[in-house]
Amino acid sequence: MAVGLTAVALAAAGCTSEPAPPATPTDGSFIMSWTEPQNKLIPAATSETGGGVVIDALFTGLTNYAATDAKTEMANADSITSADGGTTWTVKLKSGWKWHDGTPVTAKNYVDAWNYAAYTPNGMINGTFFGDIKGYGDVTSVDPDEDGPKEAPKPAKDKMDGLKVVDDTTFEVTLSGPSNLWPIKVGYSAFMPLPDVFFTNPDAFGANPIGNGPFKMNGWTKNTELKVTRFDEYQGADKPKVKDVTFRVYSDDAASYEDVKNGTIDFQQQIPQAKIIGDLYKADFPSANSNKPVSSSSFLAMPTWLPGYNDPKVRQAISMAIDRKLIVEKIFNNTRIPMNGWVNPNMAGYKDGSCGEYCTFDAAKAKALFDSATTKPAELSIAYNGDASHKPWVDAVCNSIQTALGVPCVGKPFPTFGEFRTLVTTQKMTGMSRAGWQADYPHIENWLNPLLKTGASSNDGKFSDAAFDAKLKEADGTADLQAAQKLYQDAEAMLPALMPTIPLWHGSQQTVWSAKLQTVTINTFGELDLATVTVK
Repeated sequence: MAVGLTAVALAAAGCTSEPAPPATPTDGSFIMSWTEPQNKLIPAATSETGGGVVIDALFTGLTNYAATDAKTEMANADSITSADGGTTWTVKLKSGWKWHDGTPVTAKNYVDAWNYAAYTPNGMINGTFFGDIKGYGDVTSVDPDEDGPKEAPKPAKDKMDGLKVVDDTTFEVTLSGPSNLWPIKVGYSAFMPLPDVFFTNPDAFGANPIGNGPFKMNGWTKNTELKVTRFDEYQGADKPKVKDVTFRVYSDDAASYEDVKNGTIDFQQQIPQAKIIGDLYKADFPSANSNKPVSSSSFLAMPTWLPGYNDPKVRQAISMAIDRKLIVEKIFNNTRIPMNGWVNPNMAGYKDGSCGEYCTFDAAKAKALFDSATTKPAELSIAYNGDASHKPWVDAVCNSIQTALGVPCVGKPFPTFGEFRTLVTTQKMTGMSRAGWQADYPHIENWLNPLLKTGASSNDGKFSDAAFDAKLKEADGTADLQAAQKLYQDAEAMLPALMPTIPLWHGSQQTVWSAKLQTVTINTFGELDLATVTVK
């Protein structure tokens, strides 16, 4: 804008005959490919990317992660400070922020939202993110028989002792132990606030949420599309340049790709696998593509509650039977990085090689280890959602396992991502299933606690190990960030012997967009930064 103003001033003074450059567009619209969310649009109820990208558009929390490097930036918070080494945190909000219905955003909105999320009878999948707040244990209970007839006992309290409203723009958070990681974590969507109207009818709210973010809801046709429009009274620094965004559901990523190519829609976050081979996407979109390492990784989730899969030897053998390097070369055209650990390289605390021999292909050792297990599956399967390009790599992984172990292995596709995830989270899977993790915040802790701690929100395999949990707890309660990071690394070092999941490869994302989009920024997490998009 400064350049434009300077040019206009010079022209008025007669110093140049050059015309002023066109102003950056501040309106317009675009359409992006999307998957239907698994759950209703409530921040603490959303742990998958289909819902997550919309939640991030509709809501803003205390902090944001910078698009370029994921560093923490103040958003709705004016300050987050601790005077006692990281046990008690005082949060001061910026004044003047409003919900989309015009009511003010207050400290109470955060405290109420967090208490609701942590209270287990409310069934919020992200409730475990509040586990380090004092009194969390009092608002949680465990189902005594999972799928059986008994219900979980009612928790002792419905509010955590560690949350206190001081005034309309100030609240206090007391943790169960000191942690300087906590201010980094609160940028994740689970920590976003909720307006008072949410609590009158949570289900209705989830179908038509009222947020405090840069965009507001403008209609949702299930399994077809969802629309948002710019909230012009938004007080954040990340004010959108476009007015309207449409998230359009696709059950076939090849069809989505073709629609970007012909201009029907404008953005596809991850292209079909077939277009990676030979860099076909670069020929189709020579000046409208991105190939970027992102903070996401792929795993196989193991149903540790089933006989055979509950033996670490079986899981280790399956992992050793996968020729990651060959699959990355042949299926992904070397656009992925074979994993040798459980943490993404973009994370603080990443340590190369933590998986060791169990993530290194060795068919002979894999078969010997598999054969030595007392109880093992007679056949193996990998479940996946069929609305994305998973079939080629799933078939390749199964072929590698079957050849090495001499045990049948097949891929099991399910029509949609939502259906697939529901079967995973309700423990209906009878074999392995594909799992992907996109970082919520850039730290090693985010790849351990939410995924592998007993009862954690995204622990798809229901893995549980007391010693591992204890090491995580020790790290969680360590105030010094460097010392805590070392303890998290120690926890990861315990995993090869346990093999709770099977690491596959780290992501490098191939994205394409239409000629309509003028400014495109892909953030560290692999998502389109909606605030910076401009259109022609």
